[in-house]
Amino acid sequence: MAIVLHSTPLLWTRLAALIFSCVAFSVAVHGGRLYHGTGDWCIFCWAFSFAGTLLVLLVELFGLQTRAPVSWKNFPITFACYAALLCLSASIIFPLYYLKGSMGPSEVRDYRIVSTVFSCLATIAYMTEVSISKARPGEVAGYMATAPGLLKVCETFVACIIFVFISDPVLYDRHDALKYCMSVYCICFILSAAIILLCVGECTGCLPFPFARFLSGYALLAVILYLSATIVWPIFNFDPKHGGNKQRPSSCGSTQGLCTWDKLMAVAVLTAVNLVLYLADLIYSARLVFVSA
Repeated sequence: MAIVLHSTPLLWTRLAALIFSCVAFSVAVHGGRLYHGTGDWCIFCWAFSFAGTLLVLLVELFGLQTRAPVSWKNFPITFACYAALLCLSASIIFPLYYLKGSMGPSEVRDYRIVSTVFSCLATIAYMTEVSISKARPGEVAGYMATAPGLLKVCETFVACIIFVFISDPVLYDRHDALKYCMSVYCICFILSAAIILLCVGECTGCLPFPFARFLSGYALLAVILYLSATIVWPIFNFDPKHGGNKQRPSSCGSTQGLCTWDKLMAVAVLTAVNLVLYLADLIYSARLVFVSA
């Protein structure tokens, strides 16, 4: 089996991401003394990014792209985008829980600082990989390398963060309107994830309708649904007429991480963020012409 090694900016970027993510989770596991569930999440982010990057490098090193059961036009950039978002979330969450107000031994704090620094470096490396790999104007590329494809990744990731905030503790069972918002998040997440899987698995040609038209129709539906959720969620959580609280409780200042009110606000902000992402997706999808593998 021939080994194919071409020195390119993309190769060096992937190697940098591999090293940075490896150092981040290795140092955290070795001396970080992670005692909270968020530590497991950060370790997962770094380890998952490391393992996926190693897989991509090995496949390209041995020239196995044509034997892979996925579309190689779509898989590497999809993974790189998810890895960038995962490492970004870890770069924010890890210092919030393990460096903010840390009173432990200085050696443990140093380990945590090193993990945070290398997590940030890994985030930059993955963002650079996405920037290098994304489709240029007029270039024939897979759907996931285009702006709408990358937006789909961001939309599903933001939805996952919403699910984390909204489920611990459960924040949507107080009123039917909040359950409606939860259904909006679930429906849009499932459809966006299905589109990503169809593209990565090269199954878009099996659909009984034009894929491009479906994308535009779905983007329009998602904008309408998220627009309603962007209005409904704050009304039923922060309006005193509906049992909400506009002011942040004083008890939140002494809570490690995010209190319930903070999570309600985070969901409201992330809902608005996803609305903007879906709106941009709609604009791109309405005019984008791409070649499906």
